[in-house]
Amino acid sequence: MNGTTTGLEIRDAISRIRFAPKSNNLLISSWDSSLRLYDAVGSALRLEAPCEAALLDCCFHNDESVAFAAASDGCVRRYDLHSGINDTIGNHDDIATSIGYSDETGQVISAGLDKKILFWDMRMAKAIEYLRNLGAEVDSMSLFGLNFLVAIGSSIHEYDLRKLDKLVQSKESHLNIRIRCVSSIPYSKGYAVGSVDGRVAVEMPYPSNPNDISYMFRCHPKSKDGRYHLASVNDIVFNPLICGAFVTGDNEGYVTTWDARSKRRLFGLPRLPNSVASLSYNHDGQLLAVASSYTYQEAEEIEEPPQVFIYKIDDSCIRSVSAGSSSRN
Repeated sequence: MNGTTTGLEIRDAISRIRFAPKSNNLLISSWDSSLRLYDAVGSALRLEAPCEAALLDCCFHNDESVAFAAASDGCVRRYDLHSGINDTIGNHDDIATSIGYSDETGQVISAGLDKKILFWDMRMAKAIEYLRNLGAEVDSMSLFGLNFLVAIGSSIHEYDLRKLDKLVQSKESHLNIRIRCVSSIPYSKGYAVGSVDGRVAVEMPYPSNPNDISYMFRCHPKSKDGRYHLASVNDIVFNPLICGAFVTGDNEGYVTTWDARSKRRLFGLPRLPNSVASLSYNHDGQLLAVASSYTYQEAEEIEEPPQVFIYKIDDSCIRSVSAGSSSRN
């Protein structure tokens, strides 16, 4: 897997990177209050749009001309990616921490430290707010289709975006410890969660197969003194092209590829200079973007300048996943 750095000058911690739904444009939000749009193939910065507050998350609208961001001043901002102009579609009562967009329902969904999830209907001339008060802070959230997952503490709450007044299910994670990230599986109603102590739990239900995949593992083995590496798993992304392949990134700078079906570690990237703050695959699974950045989680965290790396998924990577999957059959 070959990688290159974008060479972007990002002046504070990177909070999120997201590839566009249909192109190789990469959205980057940062604590330096700027939203950036980067062409990963052309190696060019298309846009840098500053605002008044640190940006803690970002996402694309499906037509890719618009983006949304969650900010430290509680605002949910909408950006025109042609002009860079932004406006506020709504506010949380405290810091807005997470954001996502559903093409199926036309909703922007945001969470904040005010313990609320807000749903904004972008199909209306004026965004209509629907509120769900959770009574607890959201640690992570993930959207795929009409399925909406929310991680709170050590549990996962599942919603159907068509029936927001009713919780589909609430399930305690196998980890029994605070969840750092949750990621929906794009070809299944399953998900994977990463914990603050370096573990991952995978849930992959198959309607036609009674043997659902459900297990937990540690991303790092024990060290020579018998102790576990307790580095937080900050992000998990599934490859949209290779069924069962997913990548984890942790607070010690390690990026590792796994095969969910064979339960095997496939390969890892060289350790990055900072923590892995965020990961994103492009729409066809051929490019992997990795944000190497401090995350403000630990007092002694390395604070090298934030960087974004772009990796090309080569044939050897695809063959290793295929071999891992076939060994299970």
